[in-house]
Amino acid sequence: MSFVKDIKRSDISPFLVMEAFREAHEVTKTGADVIHLSLGQPASKPPQQVLQKVAERMMEDKLGYTDACGIPALRERIAKHYRDEYGLEVPAERVFITIGSSAAFFLSMLCAFNPGDKLAIARPCYPAYPNMMKALDLVPVYLHTTTEDNFQPTVAMLEALPEKPQGLVIASPSNPSGTVIGPKRMKQLVEYCEQHGIRLISDEIYHGVTYGQRETSSVLEHSQQMIIINSFSKYYLLPGWRLGWVVMPENLCRPYETMLQNFFISPPAIAQHAALAVFECKDELDEVVRGYAVNRQILLDELPKAGFNELSPAEGAFYIYANVSSLTNDSREFCRRMLNEAHVCAVAGLDFDKESGHAYVRFSFAGETAEIREAMERLKRWMNKTA
Repeated sequence: MSFVKDIKRSDISPFLVMEAFREAHEVTKTGADVIHLSLGQPASKPPQQVLQKVAERMMEDKLGYTDACGIPALRERIAKHYRDEYGLEVPAERVFITIGSSAAFFLSMLCAFNPGDKLAIARPCYPAYPNMMKALDLVPVYLHTTTEDNFQPTVAMLEALPEKPQGLVIASPSNPSGTVIGPKRMKQLVEYCEQHGIRLISDEIYHGVTYGQRETSSVLEHSQQMIIINSFSKYYLLPGWRLGWVVMPENLCRPYETMLQNFFISPPAIAQHAALAVFECKDELDEVVRGYAVNRQILLDELPKAGFNELSPAEGAFYIYANVSSLTNDSREFCRRMLNEAHVCAVAGLDFDKESGHAYVRFSFAGETAEIREAMERLKRWMNKTA
C-alpha cells in the first residue's frame, strides 16, 4: 500500500525572503561578510524597561496558560491605544491577542469566509496572504497595481472585476512597497466594501512607522464591521516574541474566540507581559523610527547612484521596491549575483508578484545605519564593475 498522495496544497510557493536568508547563510560559510537588506526585522533590541519587566515577571509568575483571548490587562491596554492614537472607542472584548499577526490572519480568514470565497488583494503583496488563502481553499483575486496607483488598490479596480469578491485584504503601510493609502482613498474603499457586503481585512502592522507628512489612518475610523490586524513585531520591536492582535467585528467575536481556544490554547504568557510593558516606551520606539528615516534617505539618495533609478516612495514601513527592468529581466538571478558578488542580500520581487516581480527587487532598511551605508558602497562598486 502506498502512502504517497497528491498533496492538495502543493502549489503554495516557498517564502523567498527566507530562501534568500538561507542562501546568505551559505555564503557566510565561505567567510564572506553579508549585509542584509532582506529581512523586515528591526535591528534594535526591545527597550531595556521591557526586558527588566519581563525578568521580574519570570521570577514571580508561573507563566502558565492565559485566557485564550489574551490577558485582560493587555486587551484593555490595546483598547486604550485606540483611544490615545486614533480617538476611537474599541471595547476590549473585541480585541484578541494572537501568536503573531500570521495567526491572526489565518484565523480571521477561517472565521470570516467559506471555502471557495474570493478575496481581492493588490499585487505586489506580502506572499503569505495569498498562500494562506490557498491553504484555506479561498481564491485570491489579484488587483494589478503600479507606481501610478502607489501600489495600492482602488475602488475602480474592484469595480472592474467580473464579479464582486467576498473579501478584500489591504495593507497600509504596505510590504513590499512601503506605500500608504491616503485618508480619502481609504474612506472610499471602506465605504465601497460596506455597500457591497465585502469583508475587509486591514493589515496595520506598520502603523507608527511613517515618514514626512504621511500619516496612517485605521479602517476602524470608517467602519466597525471590518477586521483589523496588528503586530508587536515591527514598531514595537518584539519580532521573536511572536505576538499580535486582531480587532474583530462584534458578530465574529465568539466564533473567533472558540477558534483561538482550539487552535492555540493561549498566546505565550511571557510575550504578553513584554507587550504590556512596551506600550510605555513610546519615546524610545519613536527614536528608532527616526533612525529608519535616516536609513531610508540613504537608500533614496544612493540607490540611484548605483543604477536603481525607479524607486517606490517608501512612505512607511522599512522597504523600498525598486524597478530593475533596465538592469535585468530575472530579479531572482540578479539578487543571487548581488549576494555572491557584492555580499549584499536583497529579495527578488517574484516573492511579492508572480507576474511582474521579475522586474523588481525589495530592499529593507530596518538594519543598522552603518551597515546601510556600507551596503550602498558595495552596490555602487559592484554595479560599476558589471556595467
